[in-house]
Amino acid sequence: MFGSLGWSEILLLFVVSLVVFGPDKLPQVARDAGRMLRQVREMAQGARNQLRSELGPEFGDLDLNSLNPKTFVRKHLFEGDDPFTDPLRMADPSPGRRPGGSAPLRDGEPPPYDTEAT
Repeated sequence: MFGSLGWSEILLLFVVSLVVFGPDKLPQVARDAGRMLRQVREMAQGARNQLRSELGPEFGDLDLNSLNPKTFVRKHLFEGDDPFTDPLRMADPSPGRRPGGSAPLRDGEPPPYDTEAT
């Protein structure tokens, strides 16, 4: 629930809130914060349900979590990046060559040099 917050951070937040709001107002502030968080979650769930109902049955299997920018970046940058298992990058399947298309260098062999690129 608290993500990456540890017990020391939670305790520090509690002490700071106790000093800022005081012991008499802290329970009311916590109650109000909990109520507001519940309302925000209900609004988000309502928006999801409304989006699903308006998109119709064609998009019934749409995973809204895949539209999260963090999930999108993780999926497209870090998954499927192995050239040995990615079928789109296996362009040259000849023996002794990597699936990316370049042959490994032999011991003492200089790397290729492109005069037009430098």
